[in-house]
Amino acid sequence: MDLFNHNTQINLLPFDGEVIYYGKILNSEIAQYYYNELLNTIIWENDKAIIFGKLIITKRKVAWYGDKPFSYTYSKTTKSALPWTKALLELKELIEQKTGESFNSCLLNLYHNGEEGMAWHSDGEKDLKKNGAIASLSFGAERKFSFKHKSTKQTISILLEKGSLLVMKGETQTNWLHRLPPTKKVKTPRINLTFRTIDF
Repeated sequence: MDLFNHNTQINLLPFDGEVIYYGKILNSEIAQYYYNELLNTIIWENDKAIIFGKLIITKRKVAWYGDKPFSYTYSKTTKSALPWTKALLELKELIEQKTGESFNSCLLNLYHNGEEGMAWHSDGEKDLKKNGAIASLSFGAERKFSFKHKSTKQTISILLEKGSLLVMKGETQTNWLHRLPPTKKVKTPRINLTFRTIDF
């Protein structure tokens, strides 16, 4: 199977969920423009998580934007959404046209280099629309992204190109974990936008 055939939408998962990889939806020049815009105009903050009762500050930075000042809680910490920037609204509209989905918020991640990543998890927070789509748009460094089935432990990985779009939907979060594995090979930053729908 050619996972990088950009003319067709392929479900990367063999069962129990849908992960559609659209490949590059932005050319290199436009992807670089948005990378610079996001790097310089987003209000980035170090992420916080409470693990075993202890507050952890991550090197990775995050930001949370949306239609309203939604509260969003994950890893036992709560964020309040900032109003959309011009660049984020442009990208949201593009992704909604591509996917036929609608989104009211976006969680952004800034990884300074390959040593920053995300451990296995699923996005099953109660604030999120049940089985709603999550659209992931990548800028900057290309990074490997992996899925692991919660029962069978089967794993699937893909290289997320800059300017590429990946959409998780259906029962993906119920049945699969995903992660961004750290790597010492990547020395440059990656920005990842995850457009979501908050139920309110």
